[in-house]
Amino acid sequence: MFKNTQDNQQLNVDNIPAHVAIIMDGNGRWAQKRHLPRIAGHKRGMETVKTITKVASDIGVKVLTLYAFSTENWKRPHDEVSYLMGLPVKFFNDFVPDLIKNNVQVRVMGLIDQLPAQTQKAVNDAVKDTADCTGMILNFALNYGSRLDMTMAVQKIGRQVKAGILDPNKITDQTIDDNLMTSFLGQLADPDLLIRTSGEERISNFLLWQIAYSELVFTDVLWPDFDKSVFEQMILEYQHRDRRFGGIKTSK
Repeated sequence: MFKNTQDNQQLNVDNIPAHVAIIMDGNGRWAQKRHLPRIAGHKRGMETVKTITKVASDIGVKVLTLYAFSTENWKRPHDEVSYLMGLPVKFFNDFVPDLIKNNVQVRVMGLIDQLPAQTQKAVNDAVKDTADCTGMILNFALNYGSRLDMTMAVQKIGRQVKAGILDPNKITDQTIDDNLMTSFLGQLADPDLLIRTSGEERISNFLLWQIAYSELVFTDVLWPDFDKSVFEQMILEYQHRDRRFGGIKTSK
């Protein structure tokens, strides 16, 4: 089955990536181009999150993982970090009713207990309030870093080995999957498609284990300008890829 995009191209609704992950980059540059403070870009970017969440849910994405704040982002100016920590409070206060109406469940991964108290409350309340939703999972990576994720997974596995629960010779890929922060996603833990906005072409410590076979798409569009049309173009690009997972395509 096909669906027309805003640009009148054909989107194959039978080949929608189940898990889309996005590195939302370019808020600061968007603001600077307009001679605005960086926080104006983050505010506008929050509206983009709302737009793309609805679009992704509507076209059949099952998991949308957004890189909201990395473990390295604490290095940014204090005022900017403080503003970013306040964004989830406003975002969830405004958007949770819409999420519930659209049957979208909120999940969060990262070191949440290191966030300011009001941010923790906003996040935990959103998770609780949408827990009964059975549609798309909107998964925020908040105070998240992939190297930290893998380090913590190795520590957990090490404790299991030390306790005699786990034979080290029986550690497999699945063992690692089961101990990463994405383990709650089960078979949907690995993104089918990873998008990065703003023209940068690097992964920035995001889901390094999980994207082993993800399709990577980079766009020059800054996150605040990323809209339904651009998102659909990213999905079309994904649909034109030939995913072989290390194998070869056999002719019929």
